[in-house]
Amino acid sequence: MSKKKGKEVISQKKTRPVQNKIGDAHITESNNKSWIWMILLTGITLFCFYNTLKNGFVNWDDDKNFLEHPAIQNLTRADFWEATKYIFTNNVIGNYNPLANWTFAIEKVWFGFEQPKYWHLNNVILHSICVLLVFKIGHKLGLNLLSSFLLALLFSIHPMRVESVAWITERKDVLFGVFYLGAMYQYISWVKDNKNIRWVFIYLFFILSLFSKIQAVSLPLSLLAVDYFLRDKLNWGHVFSKIPLFLLSTFFGILGVYFLKEYGSIENATSGTDYNFIQRLFIGAFSFTIYLVKFVFPFRMSPLYPYPHEIPWYFYVSIIILPVVLFGLWWAYKNKHKAVFFGLIFFIVNIVFLLQILAAGQGFIADRFTYIAYLGLFFIPVYYIESAIKKNANKTNVMYGVMAFILLVFSYMTIQQNKIWENSATMWTHVLKYYKNTTTPYGNRANYYRDNGMYKEAMADYNKSIALKDQQPQAYNSRARLFFTVAKGKDTLLLALRDYNKAIEYSPNDGEFYTNRGATYARLGDLNRAIADLTKGIELKPDHSVAYLNRSIMYQQINRQDLAVKDIDKYLQMKPKDADMWYEKGRVHRILSQNPQALDAYNKAISLNGSKGLFYYERSKTFYLLGDPARAKGDFQKAVQLQFQIPPGDTYPTTLGL
Repeated sequence: MSKKKGKEVISQKKTRPVQNKIGDAHITESNNKSWIWMILLTGITLFCFYNTLKNGFVNWDDDKNFLEHPAIQNLTRADFWEATKYIFTNNVIGNYNPLANWTFAIEKVWFGFEQPKYWHLNNVILHSICVLLVFKIGHKLGLNLLSSFLLALLFSIHPMRVESVAWITERKDVLFGVFYLGAMYQYISWVKDNKNIRWVFIYLFFILSLFSKIQAVSLPLSLLAVDYFLRDKLNWGHVFSKIPLFLLSTFFGILGVYFLKEYGSIENATSGTDYNFIQRLFIGAFSFTIYLVKFVFPFRMSPLYPYPHEIPWYFYVSIIILPVVLFGLWWAYKNKHKAVFFGLIFFIVNIVFLLQILAAGQGFIADRFTYIAYLGLFFIPVYYIESAIKKNANKTNVMYGVMAFILLVFSYMTIQQNKIWENSATMWTHVLKYYKNTTTPYGNRANYYRDNGMYKEAMADYNKSIALKDQQPQAYNSRARLFFTVAKGKDTLLLALRDYNKAIEYSPNDGEFYTNRGATYARLGDLNRAIADLTKGIELKPDHSVAYLNRSIMYQQINRQDLAVKDIDKYLQMKPKDADMWYEKGRVHRILSQNPQALDAYNKAISLNGSKGLFYYERSKTFYLLGDPARAKGDFQKAVQLQFQIPPGDTYPTTLGL
């Protein structure tokens, strides 16, 4: 390395390869053996996560990220690139993870929503790639093949991995992990061989990682930790060489915070609590402590760790972790315990931005936040186990036995934890094992029960949720939807109306509530109030497609087809692939004697869904009215071919001479 006034200066062009005193001897091991370890790692990973392929989707952000995503929900091959542009220029519930969402678009085109096992399989495959990269990174850092295998195995099967792998929405974890670890591997390789072409891959992988998940902003700090471990010291040259990486991190970090703030995730994160900044510091300290504990004892793992309504005393006590960790870092640095210092620093820089000090989620802890961060903690025991085996060869079998037992326990826990993600009911039931006084799991489990026709179970959960917190507009709205769904008479509809009134009372600016109440008034026969509520709903939520759909129906019932067609057009701007609504648009245009426009609408409906005889039958009538009997007969015959049943008393076939 070049030197100036005794200080090392790092340059991508002039830096010589680092000779790692600790581990270079291991790197000379035959690479012919590494593929055996990698095959074994892949097999174990697939074995431990195989049962995730039996799981479905869950109503915990899967709906927002792809099931109801405007660019993915009705995606076809024909408009794939149009959807791609939308995905990369928009966020989802405040999160900008376009590359992860783009993979969902690919899966929608290839597999549809009917085969979730392939979506789960892709998560497992990406996790397996991360595991193999950890193996290669461990070996590059100087661990022997067996220790690298142990490091990767811990990364693979630790129970805290489950949320990142078994939850399809967390594709962003395993995807950003692939590129993050890929960049890290390339950087370690560059430190050792000084091949500048590696910087092309470092920047490429880093950018792809940032497009997968904002958590990737910590990469430059992780690379500084690598510098310390491999070079025995840090200086400003190491920092300066990463300035472009820091600039990318800053840009994506600001962008991520902007989107979260714009969506309201930061303000609403603590679900009704009102913590000041000092209290959030204690929340962060407690979260940090829990992550350390769960590294050793992964207990009470839950998809949701809701904020307490009041901070308990042990949150305040947990602040002691700060001086303890700082002392540990000082001690490790002073006594040259590089593995401890490296592992702790790596863990800290990859978890510190996720401690909910700037709250941006409904829970103050999340298992998935440890996906990359735990790599640092895994490294510490593996490093010292390797050293201990070298020094105490006679105790090797005992150490291997202990490690095998721990790994078997972790494997079993992981396989069992995968099962809770089978569906929304199993997931929220698991949360309720630990958090019985939280409204979210009751409400979401009730939604699952309602959507699957389990109305009695849904009603019980809605009632429980409302009993826990009366002023809960979304719960009243959801229970009202259940009453609306099961209603066979006026009395049940009035119960729905009562709950919608409550929802609006507690949240008078939510357009969805007015839209839903408008539909209830319509079923009760009060069209004027129905239209008034739907109009109010549209004013408050102009992008709510259902409101335009329902109001178009109301306008038709009062013979205002001119207004109905305007609402249908608004609806189709938001959902242009709804073949049934294009048919409806054609029908209304024909009532208005606008036959050319009707024909265009029917053509669009048939282009989107050519299997409905009704579409051809109605287009046949339009062709006839436009003076084209030949095409009218052709469409009529196509409708019959598709087994469309001619309505009793319809004289149209006679008109055609058939």
